[in-house]
Formats: sequence, structure tokens, C-alpha cells
Amino acid sequence: MKISESPVLLVIGYVWPEPKSSAAGTRMMQLLQLFASAHYKIVFASAAQKSGFETALNDWGIEEVVIQLNHPSFDDFVQALQPQVVLFDRYFMEEQFGWRISKMVPNALKILDTEDLHFLRHARHQAWKENREVRVSDLQSDYAKREIASILRCDCTLVISSYEMELLQNTFKIDAKLLFYFPLLMEAEIHNLPAFEQRKDFVFIGNFWHEPNWQAVKYLKEQVWPILSKLLPQVSLQIYGAYPSQKVLQLHQVKQRFMVNGRATHAADVMRQARVCLAPLLFGAGLKGKLLEAMQQGTPSVTTWMGAEGIAPANDWPGFVAHSPETIAQAAAQLYSEVDIWHKAQTRGFLCLQHGFRPDLFEASFLAHLNWLTQHLVSHREANFMGAILLHHTLASTEYMSRWIEAKSTHV
Repeated sequence: MKISESPVLLVIGYVWPEPKSSAAGTRMMQLLQLFASAHYKIVFASAAQKSGFETALNDWGIEEVVIQLNHPSFDDFVQALQPQVVLFDRYFMEEQFGWRISKMVPNALKILDTEDLHFLRHARHQAWKENREVRVSDLQSDYAKREIASILRCDCTLVISSYEMELLQNTFKIDAKLLFYFPLLMEAEIHNLPAFEQRKDFVFIGNFWHEPNWQAVKYLKEQVWPILSKLLPQVSLQIYGAYPSQKVLQLHQVKQRFMVNGRATHAADVMRQARVCLAPLLFGAGLKGKLLEAMQQGTPSVTTWMGAEGIAPANDWPGFVAHSPETIAQAAAQLYSEVDIWHKAQTRGFLCLQHGFRPDLFEASFLAHLNWLTQHLVSHREANFMGAILLHHTLASTEYMSRWIEAKSTHV
């Protein structure tokens, strides 16, 4: 193994991180900053196109490398780099590159960051489209088989939601030693926040590449806002989000006080100027960054059980958890109008972050866990025989599919 003054972390990114566009971008930057604080040399590699909104990683001392899918140049690159740790940004990056890592640098510690459980989001989306509850068959989809196989092939999987930790361990019987609970990290901005009287309007913020955000805004426009706008006829609903499509922009109606503003240059500023955050999410998975950011900026919120999942119970939510257009509208109007209820909700948000999402609750223990895994990697892998089986079959299938694509493209 190559001798280096600092351990080398290779991150294989699904996209280049955009913390101003999505919670996933914020999450990735938090991980990169944590590894940087532990004196890792970080190389971020991705085959994705840059959008122009991504963070300039070079400014953070992180090397950027453009890689190709299904191409042997990656093998040469990673063999020369000799990373001690490889972080896959979502399971499809592990599917694409994991077998190459195992062949070229077999002693590298493999970490999977799920962001959220994609198979769970897909199962809930399917059930929502069919207006029914999620079935066991939904959870046992091909998506689940792929994602859980990726989890088993890795040495450590970062899980963002406490609910998803329970699901993986209790329903799918994943060994807890393969998982590490690491949520989005937030600290409250308690000082210098605008007062109740200085704030106005409702706000929704969300990346519109993410289907649950589009459906939530559509639900607001068609079912919630017609009720809520009559309860508060002088108040507007401000919609913000990166990558709005034409169908999103067409919802903009000044006379109805339903304002679609596009990308928020500074989402935190937008959130702290609003009096109430609305996030009636109908399906999804993981943690909702918009709701944690609302707590951070002292903005109470109204959401559904889907939005609250993994953050706080309904009876201790910093605002209200409601489940129909009528109850969402009534809760939002009450929270917007009654200063005492608003202040109590704001305080609950600060406490939620303090007790569940502070960086110091997770960062040191995660780095200690990585150190333990590095020292006990052989025995850790021996205890995960199912992962070894899946890796064996991946090398016998995914590798050859990739090489077939590579050969086909070479001869075109």
C-alpha cells in the first residue's frame, strides 16, 4: 500500500455536491468537512455533468476528478491513488464501481452513504399513486434487493433516519455492525433571529428534481391553499426550489398569492424571514432537510407524518403534524396567527436539534468507528459472509456486464 502522510479518502459521487440545491448536497459537504477535520486527503470523483451550482471543492482543498462509467481508466486511477477509505454516494455508485474497488484496492474500507433508502421511497410512491398502504411486496422490490445487496457488500453503511435503521434491522435483519446512524447535522441559530412580528408569509423550499417535493407543492396548490388562503386573506405562500420545471412555474398565481420564486440564493435567509414553513409531504424517505433547516432558523412548521418521520414525534413537533387539507390549513392558520403557540413551537424546534442533531453527538463516534473498522477489517468482513457471497456474484455478473458495455462501445 502506498505510504501517505494522511489517509486518502476517495468519494465516488452520483452528482457534484450542491448544498444550496438540496439536503443531499448539504449532507455530502458535512461528510467531506468531517473527513477534512480528521486530516484525510480527499479526492472527489464523479462521472456526472456539472450544473454550475456545485460547490468548488478545490477551494476546500479537495481534489476533483472526472471519471468514466464502464471504462478501464478508473482501474488505473484508483490503483495509483490507493485510497484507504472509499465512500460511495448512494447505492448505484457502489453497483457501478464497487467491484472495481474490490479488485484494485481490496483492503480499502468501503462506506455506503444511502442519503435515504431509495427502495422505501419507491415503495411509498407506488402505494401513494394507487391510494393504498405500503405492502410487504412493495418493500421486497427489485430496488430493495439491489440496495440491500449494496449495503451487505460494504463495510459500513451510513443511515440518515432512525426509522430506516429500525426497518433495516427488524424487517430485513441486517446486522447492526454493518450500519451506522448518522443523520443530517444541524445546530440552532438561536441568536439574532427575526421576531414573530418581523416575519411574514408561509414558505416551502425543495429541490424539484425530487418527485416528493413536486407532489407536495401540487397538493398545496390544489387542496390546501384554497382553504388556507381564505382563512388568512392577506398572507402569501412563497414557493422556492432548485430546478423548477415549466409545470412548477405555471403554478405561480399572483392574484391567489401563490408565489413560485424558483431557486433560493440563500435558503436560510428565506426560511428565517418566513413565519411558518409548510411541508405537506405525501411520500418519501430519509430526513427532510427543509424541516430541520426551519428549526435551525426558528421557523415553526406544519407537515405530515411523512415529514416528521425520523425527526420528532407528532405530539412534540415544533408546530403541527396534520393529515388532510382541512387540518393542515387550520393548523397552519393557528400557528401563523397565535404568537404564544408559535413561540412554544419555535422552542421545541431548538430543543429537537439540541438533543438529536448536533454535530458533536455523532462526529467523534463516527471517526472512532472508522478507526475500529480499519483495525479489525479482516474479522469484520469474515463475520459478514453474506456480503462475501454477494461480492463474489457481483464480480461474476456486474463486472462482465460492464466489460460487455465497454467492449461494445469500443467497437462502435
